[in-house]
Amino acid sequence: MKDKRDGKNSVTARLMLLFVCTLLFVAPTYAQDIAGPAPDFSLKSRSGDNLKLSEFRGEVVMLNFWASWCGPCRQEMPLLEALYKRYQPMGFTLLGVNVEENPEAALAMLEDIPVSFPILFDNENRVSELYDLITMPTTVLIDRDGNKRYLHRSFVPGMEKDYERQIKTLIRE
Repeated sequence: MKDKRDGKNSVTARLMLLFVCTLLFVAPTYAQDIAGPAPDFSLKSRSGDNLKLSEFRGEVVMLNFWASWCGPCRQEMPLLEALYKRYQPMGFTLLGVNVEENPEAALAMLEDIPVSFPILFDNENRVSELYDLITMPTTVLIDRDGNKRYLHRSFVPGMEKDYERQIKTLIRE
């Protein structure tokens, strides 16, 4: 009988390997238009509540997959906070999805880089698999009808301008 931890460790090892490969080969950062319904999920939040993606139907949602060991994630976090504060009153929400098995490192990072948007913990990488996570960070923008619209893999400074343009487009629809 296979131990459940073997699968979880395998997923975590695969995510770490993909991140290292991204760094080694300097995979190009890119954004792409995507389509189709965003897979629904429920995850425990930093506040202890379970949040379900479908509860945010009617809002523009940004899913940002991140980890405390990811340098670009740390760089991006304050910029995401600024976007959240600016557009949240207009029907925008941001869900930060931490992909680490153990939340302690993520919580410590959030002490250094505080954010007000909801942080969710995908410690078994189930949601990461639903969204075909292959690099860190990964950001998915979802329209008010619950459809995936934009996908960003990785982060480089200036990319927040693309995020803002796409958020505005989706808010206006």
